Amino acid sequence: MQLDELADSLHSSAVNKGFWDNYSDAPNEFICTKLALIHSEVTEVLEAIRKNKPEAEVMDEFADIIIRTLDLYAGMNNLWFKEKQSIQLALSNKRNKNLLRQKLHGNNF
Repeated sequence: MQLDELADSLHSSAVNKGFWDNYSDAPNEFICTKLALIHSEVTEVLEAIRKNKPEAEVMDEFADIIIRTLDLYAGMNNLWFKEKQSIQLALSNKRNKNLLRQKLHGNNF
C-alpha cells in the first residue's frame, strides 16, 4: 500500500469514528487542534522512553504519531488544500533535497 492510500484509509476510519465531525465549525482551529494532538503523541513517546516502558509501547506511540499525521494530511487533502497533494511525492522530494544538504544541514547543534 502506498503512503497516500494508507493516509486515505486511516482518514476514512477516523471520519467513520466521528473524529472529523466538527471540522466545518472552524476549520483552521480544528486543524490546529489536530496538530496539537500529534504533538501530544510525540510527548507520549518521550514519556514512554523516560519511564523505560517496553519497546512495544514506544512503538505504539510512534504508530499513533504516524496515524494522526497521515489522517490530518488526508483530511486536509480532501477538505482544505485547493489542489490534491501527494504525501508520497512530498516525502520523496524532501528526502532527495536533504540528501544534497551539508552535514547537520549547515547548523552547529
